[in-house]
Amino acid sequence: MLNETDRRILRTIQKDGRITNQELANRCGLSPSACFDRLRRLREQGYITGFSAHLDPEKLDRALLVFIEVLLDRTTGEVFSNFAEAVRGKPEIMECHMVAGGFDYLLKVRMKDMAAYRAFLADSLVGMPGVRETRTYAVLEEVKNATDLPI
Repeated sequence: MLNETDRRILRTIQKDGRITNQELANRCGLSPSACFDRLRRLREQGYITGFSAHLDPEKLDRALLVFIEVLLDRTTGEVFSNFAEAVRGKPEIMECHMVAGGFDYLLKVRMKDMAAYRAFLADSLVGMPGVRETRTYAVLEEVKNATDLPI
């Protein structure tokens, strides 16, 4: 179970994953060794799953953000597994979520432009196992794109 000190550590490193242990300890009111031990425990217990850098999609030729609804032709365990495996092999697909409702999966895809998306759709997505239908939603403006969890 997390206490308030653990939550403070998580909030702090969520904002700045490159913070030094000394600075983290100072901000959280801990000694460096106690802070290091808590951080290690939070990693071991799976609260911290990794560290990464946030990159600018426009500067890396991935300015187009698209959400895609995917409807499968059958909803069996094998079809779900085969589709999920195919998705994991496509780096353009940033996120894939199985959802309840009028379709089976919601994908978040980053592409260079609409021509690249059209090629991806024709060459990759519609040929994935079980795909019967897709609906595409191109993002006109990102109003909020947060990665920090409310702790």
